[in-house]
Amino acid sequence: MNITKDIRYIGVNDHTIDLFEGQYVVENGMAYNSYAILDEKTAVLDTVDAHFSHQWLDNIQQVFGKMQPDYLIIQHMEPDHSANITHFMKIYQNTKIVATAKAFTMMGQFFGTEYADRRIVVSDGDTLSLGKHNLTFMTAPMVHWPEVIVTYDSADKVLFSADGFGKFGATDVEEDWACEARRYYFGIVGKYGAQVQALLKKAASLDIEIICPLHGPVLTENLGYYIDLYNTWSSYGVETEGILICYTSVYGNTKKAVDILADKFRAKGCPKVVVNDLARCDMAEAVEDAFRYGKLVLATTTYNAEIFPFMREFIHHLVERGYKNRTIGLIENGSWAPMAVKTMKNMLEGCKNIHFTDTSVTIRSALNDDSKAALDALSDELCREYVAQQGETADKNDLTALFNIGYGLYVVTTNDGTKDNGLIVNTVTQVTSTPNRIAVTINKENYSCHTILKTGIMNINCLSVEAPFSVFERFGFVSGRNVNKFKDCQPLKSDNGLVFLPRYINSFMSLKVENSVDLGTHIMFICAITEARVMSDAETMTYTYYQKNVKPKPKTEGKKGFVCKICGYVHEEDTLPDDFICPLCKHGAADFEPIQ
Repeated sequence: MNITKDIRYIGVNDHTIDLFEGQYVVENGMAYNSYAILDEKTAVLDTVDAHFSHQWLDNIQQVFGKMQPDYLIIQHMEPDHSANITHFMKIYQNTKIVATAKAFTMMGQFFGTEYADRRIVVSDGDTLSLGKHNLTFMTAPMVHWPEVIVTYDSADKVLFSADGFGKFGATDVEEDWACEARRYYFGIVGKYGAQVQALLKKAASLDIEIICPLHGPVLTENLGYYIDLYNTWSSYGVETEGILICYTSVYGNTKKAVDILADKFRAKGCPKVVVNDLARCDMAEAVEDAFRYGKLVLATTTYNAEIFPFMREFIHHLVERGYKNRTIGLIENGSWAPMAVKTMKNMLEGCKNIHFTDTSVTIRSALNDDSKAALDALSDELCREYVAQQGETADKNDLTALFNIGYGLYVVTTNDGTKDNGLIVNTVTQVTSTPNRIAVTINKENYSCHTILKTGIMNINCLSVEAPFSVFERFGFVSGRNVNKFKDCQPLKSDNGLVFLPRYINSFMSLKVENSVDLGTHIMFICAITEARVMSDAETMTYTYYQKNVKPKPKTEGKKGFVCKICGYVHEEDTLPDDFICPLCKHGAADFEPIQ
């Protein structure tokens, strides 16, 4: 297969395998990808599984004929990619191997030789010229072995991504990419989110048009979709709004409670309810689902003064992979000494940013009125935001939303008549309580200020501490005049026709402008509240919390000047004009500080 004019696919498909790595069910087989680059100098990237030596060598011969490849680039030493190094090097005796020092050490372990006289050792940032194709190597330690490198070809703008962006399934089978890539990622790479984030930051500076992974299809279109998913997965963010229920049940009573709870979730507007019987489902798919959704309910029986084995295994998988940033509800069943809730909490205590619901459900043998009432309370707690999101069920006059106003950070949403827009503000104040009036101050430079002056309405979304930095990038660093900030989002509408965020807020208020005050650089809008909804009890994102826990540290090393405290923009000048406006977040000089 021709990937570009000079790059060929020489990998193989495996339809004989039933378990990848001896544990992951692969009904549609596996692909072991290998690539060839033809130029003044030539290169082969990675080998394939040992069962396909001759097929792979035939593929090489079809591409190279009687020529000898100049280089064999080994990005990853796992045997499904490296098993044929010795076969290749015996046939092509003038070829040199390009790999990291750790990879050559592993070759000695696997094959008894480190190819001392035929090797080129590379490290992060090293390059290799093939002619017009200049290859740059980037180390990717623990994605998901320590010796891994990825390779960027600047000529054809191709990233050879090793196991990154890989998936289960052979390349000659049509199936949803995300489903099997997600299961692959969380099963195999999931523990190493920080390392994947580091690699994504390196790749962000590259102009990439094609991604060539070691498993799964070559990616040539809509690369932002795949990169965004990897960013969400590796930052342990919520990919899909919904609730996952995972359970074990011995005699059916716990299952009955789970079925009732799932129906309650659906009735209260939960957009997606997924139920997994851990004794019967694919455990890897259950783990995948746990990282996909933001809320999880665990329901199990007390068993031998502990918990049922399948639940123990499932929780072990979550903890092992660094499960975090989730809300968890717990259900236990025990006829004489229920211990499951306590045991599950203890197992999960090492997970970061886990919020357990106030309500836990205890079933003694079978459901009764008390445990049914507890199920209802649990569903109320987990579905509060979904109830508030729906116009038919929401309490639209919940003025306790005012309690979420502080020196916090908010997304103001507007509509200019053609598209929805939003921006980050930190100047929202309740100025009177009888009648309730809100003051919102917005820089005149912001397009939203112009829109509000024209329409007289806005929504104030109170961000919670769950909001990731990507929210601030989307709504704070680009202009809505030029960018559709809701392009890849599915926002919801309030009664005034404006959007409110479906995630990362604890409340929102719809405002109607009654007066405005020109403050020179800013406009202060004095507004009446036309609608107010509370989504959750999550803590409001304050400016201080954002600074300490959300905003990445600015890259100021070796630089002189001033840095924006809001977005990290660096102004490399000796002085900062009093009227200076940050080109990224539009905050003024008061929000800059000297680089120390």
